[in-house]
Amino acid sequence: MMEYSQRRKEQARHTEEAILRAAVDLLRQERFDRVSVRDICRAAGITTGAFYHHFRSKDELLRRGFSPLDSYMEEALVPHEGEPPVRRLQVLLTSYTAFMEHMGWELLAQYYQQRLSAPDSRSMDESRFALRAMLACLREADAAGMLAGGITPEWAADFLFRHFRGAVIDWILHQGSYSLSEKLEQDCRLFQGLFQGPG
Repeated sequence: MMEYSQRRKEQARHTEEAILRAAVDLLRQERFDRVSVRDICRAAGITTGAFYHHFRSKDELLRRGFSPLDSYMEEALVPHEGEPPVRRLQVLLTSYTAFMEHMGWELLAQYYQQRLSAPDSRSMDESRFALRAMLACLREADAAGMLAGGITPEWAADFLFRHFRGAVIDWILHQGSYSLSEKLEQDCRLFQGLFQGPG
């Protein structure tokens, strides 16, 4: 019975991934409002019933299309466990940038347009891996006396999260005309001023 249940879960995960991949591919070629659920189902090789079993709507699909960001960053961080917090923070920000560049500015533009039409606060809450991991690094740096005076880990995490999201939006506004990773690498060097040697 357990094997059957496990197989069903695995099959559901594969179907969901196929839907997300098909949608991402289509949305790179066409605007969000011009891609139908039927188009996505055709590209994924599934029925519309299967689509609605996994996603309530096209909007939910677009939001969840970016949910792999957290697991992508988590996997990127695993080989760096035990390294200094500032290094782990750099890995987090580098993997965030790599994910965004992989998605491409056109798809990101559609994602943010949808988010602006139905805003919510969930993307900034501490249940998100990116923010939790950032806070953990900054709290560790603070405990070691490495944060510059007067800066709290919570303030620094919120500031960095907002800055890097803003940098991505600027990249979208410039239609990906510059290297996001190079720009954020320069920003990281500037932000090293948040840290000081252990006190």
